[in-house]
This record gives sequence, C-alpha cells and structure tokens, in this order.
Amino acid sequence: MDQIKKYIDNLGISSLNAMQEEVNAQFDSARDFILLSPTGSGKTLAFSILLLKLLKNYPKTIGSALILVPTRELALQIESVIKKMDNTISMVCLYGGNNSKLEKNKIKEGPQVIVATPGRLIYHLEREPGLLQHTHTLVLDEFDKSLELGFYDQISYIIHACRDIKHKILTSATDVTDKPEFVKLNNPIKLDFLEKTALIPNLNYFRVNSSTKLKLEQLFKLICKIGAERILVFCNHREATEHVSSLLESKGIDSIPYHGGLDQYFRELAITKIKNGSQLILITTDLASRGLDIPDMNHVIHYQFPYKQEDFIHRNGRSGRNQQEGNVYSVIAEGDRCPEYYEHVEELELDEFYPLPPLPAYQTIRFTAGKKQKINKIDIVGFIFSLGTYQKSDVGMVEVKAFDSYVAVNRSIAREIVKLGNNAKIKGQKVRLSLI
Repeated sequence: MDQIKKYIDNLGISSLNAMQEEVNAQFDSARDFILLSPTGSGKTLAFSILLLKLLKNYPKTIGSALILVPTRELALQIESVIKKMDNTISMVCLYGGNNSKLEKNKIKEGPQVIVATPGRLIYHLEREPGLLQHTHTLVLDEFDKSLELGFYDQISYIIHACRDIKHKILTSATDVTDKPEFVKLNNPIKLDFLEKTALIPNLNYFRVNSSTKLKLEQLFKLICKIGAERILVFCNHREATEHVSSLLESKGIDSIPYHGGLDQYFRELAITKIKNGSQLILITTDLASRGLDIPDMNHVIHYQFPYKQEDFIHRNGRSGRNQQEGNVYSVIAEGDRCPEYYEHVEELELDEFYPLPPLPAYQTIRFTAGKKQKINKIDIVGFIFSLGTYQKSDVGMVEVKAFDSYVAVNRSIAREIVKLGNNAKIKGQKVRLSLI
C-alpha cells in the first residue's frame, strides 16, 4: 500500500475510490481481468495500478506492456496518468497524426510501455516485426469502443504479433457479451461496476426549449448564464462545430472547434488550452466523448442529440468526474429529435439578460523550446520570474513537449512576458515566445 500511496500522492488525489480499491484487492496475476465501469469512474488509474504491479515482476524490455486504445486522445491521457504515477517508467505513445520519425526514435530507446491506437501500431509493426516479442501484459482499454470503430481485424493482427502474452486486462464502459475468439482470456476475474450508484456521475439534467430560428440564440444565452466556467458543447458533425463556433464568436464568445478533421497539432493545442484555463468552451463532435479528463469540466451541452443513447452517456461522462457534481443541458428546437429518455427532464427558462462571460483568467504562451533542447518546467517558470516581479499565482499549467512548450500565464501580464522574453535564452538556447 505504500507504493499505492505514492501513486495517489503523485496524482494529487486523497485516496482510491471503491472501484479502484476492489480492482487492486481482487487482482490475481494468474488470471486475466475484465473491468466494467462507467465513464469517468477512474478506470485508467485502476488498470495502471495493476500494470505497474506486473512490470515489477519482469525484466525491463522494450514493449513489456502494451496498452491498446481506440483514440489518440485516450492514448495521451493514459500516458499522462502513468507518467505522473511513476516517472521512472519509460513509455512511448503511438497514434495517427503524430510525428512518425519521433515515434521511431522513441522506440529505439526501448520503452517498457507502449500506448497505441491500432492503426499506428501496425504501421510500426510492419517496419519492426519484433516490436512486441517481449510483451507480457496486454491492456485493451475501452474495448467496446474499439470494436464499435471496426478495429476487430487490427486488434487480432496485433495480438498475434505478441508472442508471449501472460496477462490480459480488458476495460469497458459497457458489457461486451460476445468477445472475439482471438482475445482468448484465461479464467478471467470480472468486476462489474456498471450499476454501482457510487460510481455513476452526479449529474443534473436540464432542457432548453427553443424555436428553430432562435436555437443558436438560446445556446448563446445558456453559455452566458453559466458564465466563466469550462463547457463542452456537442454537435453531431464537423461542419456543425465550425459553424456554431463561428457564430458564437460573432456574438462575442470565444470558443474552439474540435473534431477529427483538424490537424493533430490543433487538436492537441485545443485540449492544452482547455485544460490550462486559457480557453473555456470547446465545440466538439463525439471525438471528445471518450478519453478526455479535463479538471472542473462540469457543464455539458447537447446542441444536437447523438444518435445512440450510449453516446449520450459517454458525452455526459466528461462532466461530474471524480464524484464532482455536473450539469447536462440540451437545447431542443421545434422538430428536433428528442429521445424518450430526455422527454421529462426539467425545463430551464432563459428569460433574463445574461452578460457576456469575462475572458479567461489565463492566456497561453508558446515557447519554441522543449524536451529535445533539455528544457523542463522549472527552467520555464524560473525564466518567467527572472523577467519581473511576478507572483506564483501568475503562472498556471506548464506543458513541455518535444520541441515546444505551452504556459498559462495571468492574462494581465501575458503580453508583457512575451515582449520581455522573446529572443532571450534559456539554458543557452534562444527561444521565441508568442501568444496563441
């Protein structure tokens, strides 16, 4: 338990929840493991505890453990959680849209843990057939979503490329009754928390009725009523996210569209800015319904209902995470398809004047230096404080990537920092700063 206390301290949480405690207690390394638990209940931490426990039983080799996920967002979240839990674990995150050359270089370093989406992993397997020959632990996270997205043949190919798997862990937010034959589970332990009340998000549901012509106006008023808090607005199509974001901007509300058609750089930048508080509103497709764990994201708006109730549940799972209270709203115009499960939800009247929300407290500054230049968070924070008499609270989240870094700073001093620090040197490395 001393090791687990270290993990939770590193993550900045006080304790494991009931599901995570039971996963740890019930795990038997001689048997495979199935965990069914609702979206937002902490499955990543639960299986990561098991994975780190198993890694200690084997020599350190390339690809000792493989975590297979359906989306790049989920891959990045898992990588972040495990690195926080134990920064001595070497990892590589492989996903479409990432720089394949950087991934190849990282693989050459012999990472113990590979987190990957199926297609990108196969890309590397075709060039490095022995990549998974030492894999002893396989985690299939969000397995239901992987099958839904049609990764059946790809997962089968990958499992057959793993020559000596001894442990399999499957997680899912729904019960997959017909598991493909190629998974071949060994006398699995199955823990089902799907109906456990304590793990179901604490959500309040509201409906906002509207005429067809005033639907966007009602969305605008709803956002103004909520105020300066993080909000996810879900649409069904890429074009709708761009359209809604553009129209909100014309009304004075800044937001970021987020969908699969965007370049990977802009997708990652959008999440960085939402997480660090320099942006508060994400207009998104179902791309954001899984794999995103954004602190204090307690408002989800369905501008358009998803086609399946299961997707509705996953969207809502972005709110009310870690036992926080969340709010779910739907803007429903005349003639909109309103599912039966939402017909009797409390109506929210928007009959007052609501001022525009204030701008976020932070802005993001991009530094043109990162890990490849041996720059770390302490270097960047120290550099900022060397520019003037700033307070600790003036600097928010710092994210250091391979070739650049992103820092949230107090909006009132952001331009000053860029002006003072642009073209200066950090560790002898000349850096450019820009507001983004």
